[in-house]
Amino acid sequence: MSKTADPAPVLGDFNRDQTRRVLLKLSGEMFGGGAVGLDVHILSRVAAEIKEAVSQGVQVAIVVGGGNFFRGVELQNAGMDRARADYMGMLGTVINAVALQDFLEHAGVPSRVQTAIHMTQVAEPYIPLRAIRHLEKGRVVIFGAGAGMPYFSTDTVSAQRALELHCDEILVGKNGVDGVYTADPRVDPNAKKLDFVTYQDALVQNLRVVDAAAFSMCMDNNMNMRVFGMGEEGAVTRALLGEKIGTVVATTPEQDNS
Repeated sequence: MSKTADPAPVLGDFNRDQTRRVLLKLSGEMFGGGAVGLDVHILSRVAAEIKEAVSQGVQVAIVVGGGNFFRGVELQNAGMDRARADYMGMLGTVINAVALQDFLEHAGVPSRVQTAIHMTQVAEPYIPLRAIRHLEKGRVVIFGAGAGMPYFSTDTVSAQRALELHCDEILVGKNGVDGVYTADPRVDPNAKKLDFVTYQDALVQNLRVVDAAAFSMCMDNNMNMRVFGMGEEGAVTRALLGEKIGTVVATTPEQDNS
């Protein structure tokens, strides 16, 4: 009897000790290109760049914002109840998550959307072990609806998801800046880019890259964060692959593995 050939390896079905797993945070502004709605050209580019990293074995989980549709704080400032405004923002993140899933699958990347608010006709509920299994099978997992609760930002959700999924690093893609600066470079021409900063210094200096709760959660659990700019072609792929790009934020300088 002839020997049966071994099955072809499945993309992403790797030994965890050798596989890079990351959490990518994408802002709502990225989805809209700075405007309300969805920019299909940006989505196509980002999907292609994610595909390149996945094809090289990187396990990619993504948390998306919803600022291209709704911002809870802005709606609150306009007189709306904060909790209702935040729920509207969560629904905006689901729109972005489903849109990104569609562009990824058109690019040939299997993906799943999981949401913190149950809406089973649109997405799976957030189940950490199921998300990990998807990642192990080479699927991109996109998280929508934030934490499912008001008063929690998607920055904080990114830190929580990265820790629960045992990611190696959080990658924060920014529009308009290519890392962490001593001040807002769009306002202060003397602002200097930092290649590395500790969480403690970022909090003390009030460097508003992500919210303080996310910084504190990462600092307390020794989770590295890399902040990079989305403007340059190929930046997403480079960040996902772990190249030296943007700014590393860590608890101590010894954790800077860039």
